[in-house]
Amino acid sequence: MIPNKDGIKLLKKCIESILKLTTYDNYEIVIIENNSEKEETFEYYKKLEENEKIRVIKYPDKGFNYSRIINFGVKNCDSEFVLQLNNDTELLTPDWLQKFIGYAQREDIGAVGARLYYGDKSIQHAGIVVGIGGLAANMLTALPKGVHAYFGKDCLIQDVSAVTGACLFAKRSIYEEVGFMDEENFVVAFNDVDFCLKIRKKGYKIIYNPYIELMHYESKSRGYENTPEKKERFEKESNNFRKKWKEVIEKGDPYYNPNLSLTSADYAVKS
Repeated sequence: MIPNKDGIKLLKKCIESILKLTTYDNYEIVIIENNSEKEETFEYYKKLEENEKIRVIKYPDKGFNYSRIINFGVKNCDSEFVLQLNNDTELLTPDWLQKFIGYAQREDIGAVGARLYYGDKSIQHAGIVVGIGGLAANMLTALPKGVHAYFGKDCLIQDVSAVTGACLFAKRSIYEEVGFMDEENFVVAFNDVDFCLKIRKKGYKIIYNPYIELMHYESKSRGYENTPEKKERFEKESNNFRKKWKEVIEKGDPYYNPNLSLTSADYAVKS
């Protein structure tokens, strides 16, 4: 399930990697078309839909609300499992579906995430810890590929509090059970962490699996929080997160040693 707005160059790389590498045949790619304006985008969609594995659905609302877009996609899929995937990703692992389903089919697991790399092959995502910087953060960002960090946590399958929505695999029923992603309070930021915490509140586990690997050319499709409007929206959503999950933040992430720093994301010892 891949949201897209005119990001044809990125989307093409993403889809081609899936079609080329995937070794499990029973899957469908659903592109959520979100207010694209370029004619070449729609021409590309026509070519894609010649493949029986690919379907394009049109998001009906204006503007960008990531949570609402994902919820729309889930409600328009009938599969047992759903992968929400950014269009600025590129698959590296051929048996990714088997690895995801191997965990997600368990009754005690609510969602599974993967190891994501920046364009220079350093880590972009290796699980999320709640409380870093007073909010939550991806761990071990910028760690070079092949270099192992604190207790080798970059390469260990493990329980975590949250995983990034850029690549999040779950049963479709999980979305329904927790009330989908929060469209009002987390339009762009923290919707994935909020979603995972809602899943954990229901008693499920969140799993980070580093043996599913993707490139993530982060923020190339939307840009960074570099305008007054975006900064204001980010601050609002940050405050929403602090307020909603105040108790969780204060109690401390159950998968993070309390002797470690909350001001860095590299598992440094608290000073």
